[in-house]
Amino acid sequence: MSLEQALAKYELWLNDPLIDDETRQELSSLQGNDKEIEDRFYRDLEFGTGGLRGVIGAGTNRMNRYTVAQATQGLAQFVKQVASGQPSVAIAYDSRNQSPEFALEAALVLAGNGVKAYVFESLRTTPELSFAVRHLGATGGIVITASHNPPEYNGYKVYGSDGGQLVPRDAERVLAAIQTVDALEKVKRLERSRAEAEGLLEWIGEEVDEAFASAVAQMSLHSEVIRSVSDRFHLVYTPLHGSGNLAVRSVLNRIGFKNVHIVPEQEQPDANFSTVKSPNPEEREAFTLALALAKEKQADILIGTDPDCDRMGAVVKNDQGEYVVLSGNQSGAIMAHYLLESLKQRGELPDNGVLIKTIVTSEMGAAIAESFGVRVMNTLTGFKYIGEKMTEFERTGQYRFLFGYEESYGYLAGTYCRDKDAVLASMLICEAAAYYKSQGKTLYDVLQELYAEHGYFRECLESRTLKGKDGLEQIWGIMEDWRQTPPVQIAGVPVVRVQDYSQGIDGLPAENVLKFTLADDSWFCLRPSGTEPKIKTYFAVRGATGEEASARLEQLRTDVMARVDRFQ
Repeated sequence: MSLEQALAKYELWLNDPLIDDETRQELSSLQGNDKEIEDRFYRDLEFGTGGLRGVIGAGTNRMNRYTVAQATQGLAQFVKQVASGQPSVAIAYDSRNQSPEFALEAALVLAGNGVKAYVFESLRTTPELSFAVRHLGATGGIVITASHNPPEYNGYKVYGSDGGQLVPRDAERVLAAIQTVDALEKVKRLERSRAEAEGLLEWIGEEVDEAFASAVAQMSLHSEVIRSVSDRFHLVYTPLHGSGNLAVRSVLNRIGFKNVHIVPEQEQPDANFSTVKSPNPEEREAFTLALALAKEKQADILIGTDPDCDRMGAVVKNDQGEYVVLSGNQSGAIMAHYLLESLKQRGELPDNGVLIKTIVTSEMGAAIAESFGVRVMNTLTGFKYIGEKMTEFERTGQYRFLFGYEESYGYLAGTYCRDKDAVLASMLICEAAAYYKSQGKTLYDVLQELYAEHGYFRECLESRTLKGKDGLEQIWGIMEDWRQTPPVQIAGVPVVRVQDYSQGIDGLPAENVLKFTLADDSWFCLRPSGTEPKIKTYFAVRGATGEEASARLEQLRTDVMARVDRFQ
């Protein structure tokens, strides 16, 4: 959209009688700042397969009650088309700015369209929403969250009746419906009192909490071992000001952990995440306060969850007694091994078991699964694709889902929900730590044993944030550069395979992702983020020793990023 078109759209909003006074004042303050107006109005906030995500503020390219209402109006139309009976949608929200308000706005628009809304009475985790959709037999679900984005962001994730995030074919139908809502006057909405009186708005909470916690706790594999070491096992947990606090503690308590130490400064919800630069358990900085508490308590493990509690990061002691942050690939490998080893010991490892991972996730988990005779499947990035396969297996019975994970700290075992679950992951990795402690080992020891058996895998991720319209064009330029002129060799190693997933290869949906495999089985992958203004580059190598693998990884990263950064 041109600057002139963006300015015209701005004027329409500024003069629309449906815009509230506070929003109008914010819009008025932008007059004369054409660049800011263009950024806010040059496009509608994109509804992708994950829903909406953006900076909070006035404008079509921002998260606000009006963009939420328009998206919900389109969603209501879709839900009514696919519902077999009374259409209904479950709604949860996290600790971010405007999350409760956006959740209520969505509920009232659903009610205005005759769709019943089940809304949690206070903040809840994303995986509990996924569970609630299935538990309540709802037609769909909404979570108001922007995951681990900075405080100025919020988002709107949409779920289908199976409890999984919408996959592209359904998201496209919702988007088509949203695009028909081209004016605020087309949004139907009930007032709260009327929606409640007519039974179209129902508040939920404790009953679903209990059912969810019970379902997660049932995935425990060695509660008797936990109880045997619980007096001498200490763990530190930080919810990073998000929604995980009560849910994670409830499950850890249920399976027998006694010494659970919560980081007090980060225990309560805080929309500004005031104690961290980013509420992201992928980053060591987020564990600064937790590390101080861990040293005081001599904790065996630290865990942290992001604001909506679908991602979990872990920190363990190495062979020098120092705390090291595990990568998502490392945590996933440890949990996969612990789960499959335990099932085998119990005689419960099925012949048709399957582990599912994404195309940018380390092959270490695949090597572990195959050593147990478990089939491995790959999906595109995004847990929605893992959830889609789970639902397919539930319907066909062809495979039994055992574990799914992605390198970005998302994990799931069991079929009680269809999204990554940091409540489950917190339980599983702490249980693994307690189990191996009973054998005199740390999780770091276990990881070294896995490397010795399967090879020394090393991975890393480089992200470049490129904001606004110009940034979007830069990201497009980078992808086209690599797509049109793929390298013959990188880091002195020939490129033997180029996979362009925009062509819908390997039976997967089309997506703007490029993956390059080298002659030594190293690979790297370029992928624009679907939820942030970033382009991400993933790297992976496998070596005979840790030193060799690390050196090859660094050379690969250096050579690839030199070309990526030419566009900035």
